Amino acid sequence: MEILLQQIINGLVLGSMYALIALGYTMVYGIINLINFAHGEVLMVGALTSWTIIGLIRDATPGLPGWLILLIALIIACVVAATLNFVIEKVAYRPLRNSPKLAPLITAIGMSILLQTIAMIIWRPTNKAYPTLLPSDPIIIGGASISPTQIMILVLTAISLAVLTWLVNYTKLGRAMRATAENPRVASLMGIRPDMVISATFIIGAVLAAIAGVMYASNYGIAQHAMGFGPGLKAFTAAVFGGIGNLAGAVVGGILLGVIEAIGAGYLGTVTGGVLGSQHSDIFAFVILILTLTVRPAGLLGERVADRA
Repeated sequence: MEILLQQIINGLVLGSMYALIALGYTMVYGIINLINFAHGEVLMVGALTSWTIIGLIRDATPGLPGWLILLIALIIACVVAATLNFVIEKVAYRPLRNSPKLAPLITAIGMSILLQTIAMIIWRPTNKAYPTLLPSDPIIIGGASISPTQIMILVLTAISLAVLTWLVNYTKLGRAMRATAENPRVASLMGIRPDMVISATFIIGAVLAAIAGVMYASNYGIAQHAMGFGPGLKAFTAAVFGGIGNLAGAVVGGILLGVIEAIGAGYLGTVTGGVLGSQHSDIFAFVILILTLTVRPAGLLGERVADRA
């Protein structure tokens, strides 16, 4: 039971990060029907930016508390990621908005490769040890342990989801986003500026990705130029699993995928007699993707909708 509880805790932490990244995918898709495959690289830029800022702050003010350094680095990482995603949408995606759907998809893949290359030039293609800024003593719960960093991840995810829910459901921007997702042409006739709403959606998605990137690097203690590819692909799987275009579906899909992957990693070796180990846990994400697309293409909480006129 201790092992199961430990894997559930690990899964909730991992699923929380997947959920934040998946929200960026599903928000963009819900409004302009685009899969932004460069979203994982935005996460990577956020993580590496925070790593750089942490190093600069520690050199300039060695006595500053770790939590404050992490908070400052997180805020700056969010600003950099939001600016980057804003530029990507304006330069790479907006000119192709009325093009055949394959064009922006190929552009998104190309943008992902471009950002990885730029990151290699700026930060070098080496692994960076991400500093531990919070206390490292674990907290024991029912025989399982959870670190202060993991608690921070769960709390920060809950706060981010609560703020996003409030933003989408109770603000003028949220109403404009829902209207644009329903029909951009009609929304523009009602005084809404779809271009502004789409840019805001990319910015919000980037902030969530940057938060996830800092949490991912803090949890695993490493940051590097290719770190966004795996989590980005799994978060896309989570978005499809929950129902692409559905915010609640992205959260449910992310958390379920994280828990399934963590539990699978804990018991995969036992079930397969040692043929597969925890290092093969990635297969769960893609098995789930294949099964979901086969059995329920719309996802767990998704609904079949007609194409826009």
